[in-house]
Amino acid sequence: MELRSHCPVNYALEHFGDKWSLLIIRDLMFKEKRHYNEFFESEEKVSTSVLGDRLKRLEQAGLIKKGEDDVKKSRIKYSLTEKGISILPIMIEIIVWSGLFDKKTAAGRDFLNKAIKKRAELISEIEKKLRAEHLSR
Repeated sequence: MELRSHCPVNYALEHFGDKWSLLIIRDLMFKEKRHYNEFFESEEKVSTSVLGDRLKRLEQAGLIKKGEDDVKKSRIKYSLTEKGISILPIMIEIIVWSGLFDKKTAAGRDFLNKAIKKRAELISEIEKKLRAEHLSR
């Protein structure tokens, strides 16, 4: 992956800084989606060409990896890598920020309260769960 610059903000944007990439990461982290069709069925309605492109980009950036599905061997299963899981604190910040300003937020109040008051504990819990689900075989 060739970067336009090594500015820290640009580095992040080059890896996951577009709407669709963040929504795929959201689906992997919080909605337990792991397959192409599950991402495609998200309420934001990504096109097939954009979805395929973003999955490829996220894989090339080392944030996700493709693997064989446990049940149906011909089906691709996507997983977060350690690098992908490390984005969790950023995702939590985005959720909290949105929760503060979007009066109709889909984030639950309990989740938002924990993210604000016990952030380190919440991140630790979710990281543990993600590592168990995405990194172990």
